Amino acid sequence: MSLIHASCVAIAGSGVVIRGPSGAGKSDLALRLIDAGAELVADDCCDIVVRDGQLVATAPANLAGKIEVRGYGIVDLPFRKEAHVALVVDVMPEAEIERMPETPTCGIAGVTVPRLTVDAFTASAEAKIRAVLGRMP
Repeated sequence: MSLIHASCVAIAGSGVVIRGPSGAGKSDLALRLIDAGAELVADDCCDIVVRDGQLVATAPANLAGKIEVRGYGIVDLPFRKEAHVALVVDVMPEAEIERMPETPTCGIAGVTVPRLTVDAFTASAEAKIRAVLGRMP
């Protein structure tokens, strides 16, 4: 099992791991996705395991069902116990994002997963995530 600094939501059952440094907007983006129908899996830290060749994300027990609302604190939300990771989203400032990456994938625990880079604070961040998920088999 690997513990990674990331949030995770499930969109129509597909896990989306959102990575980035503190203050980059991981929880903010997760909250907007949840508000639009996604399910919380984990915020701030995810446990990742490989099961049958797929990554599975869960929340550490002490963080299950909790998410940070910057400017308020930690709130409890309904949550999904686990999700098969379909997409990794790395958040960074728009100016640092490569427009057309050669290989939009990354590896976690020896498993290659599709990867998308977004500025978490742009209005289109959620739409980009849904568009990429919609193209997956």
